[in-house]
Amino acid sequence: MEHKQILAQGGIVHYWIDKADSTSECIVFTHGLTADHTMFEKQVDFFCGEYTILLWDIPLHGLSRPYQNFSYHDTAEILHMILIKEKIERTVLVGMSMGGYPSQHFAALYPDMVSGFIALDTTPLGLQYYSKSDLWWLKQIAPMAKCFPEVILRMSIAWSVSNTKYSYQKMMSMLKPFSKIEIIEQMRIAYEKFSYENVNVAFSFPVLILIGDKDSTGKVKAYCIEWAKQTGYPLHFIKEAKHFANGDNPKQVNAEISLFIKNLGIGVRHSDDIF
Repeated sequence: MEHKQILAQGGIVHYWIDKADSTSECIVFTHGLTADHTMFEKQVDFFCGEYTILLWDIPLHGLSRPYQNFSYHDTAEILHMILIKEKIERTVLVGMSMGGYPSQHFAALYPDMVSGFIALDTTPLGLQYYSKSDLWWLKQIAPMAKCFPEVILRMSIAWSVSNTKYSYQKMMSMLKPFSKIEIIEQMRIAYEKFSYENVNVAFSFPVLILIGDKDSTGKVKAYCIEWAKQTGYPLHFIKEAKHFANGDNPKQVNAEISLFIKNLGIGVRHSDDIF
């Protein structure tokens, strides 16, 4: 994949792209909190060559740091800038955990550029889903993280989201470049900004919710179930997977993404490998 960068208001944002000649469609993978673009390496191996693939380090993460004045609206605008620069007109968005928020904000701002959205172990935008106590507890996560010694903090984060050795080691490797101070700051900003920027949205394109059947991160599973109930979006459980479902069970996640894209009428990859 070709490594590129773009200058945004808060700093330099890094992204990686592999363009396929066979289709104008682009799959945009957006990673979760305290991670980076490499958390989708199992998806890149599967889809590269069939679709244009775009990954990026969200501001404050990976190579896209330092970064000033982070906001989810800003991330949506940066993604739009990247797509315009690369002359990409249509996307399938895959947002993992925190990565679901830039994806949803982008989709709300630029719905004509979105063919579909796959919500991967993430939660919905929408005021109706979150109580005042839910939002209060979100703001306590960063202060509570300060109580952990640095090594224990990294291990607890990696262990809590992973059900396989691969996912645990990948999460540990993504956490390695960050100091404890940086990890806590990422948590503080991400959760505070979510509380301030959460808005009601409605999407006219297809949405698929995927969640690990063993996901025990906060109330993510409960939110996803309610999200599906209120919207009618299909909800599929990823077998033997925690929060990092695309690392724990990449075969099923890749098959789910592939089938979703096929049903959009865009094409299909490895049609004989759907479960």
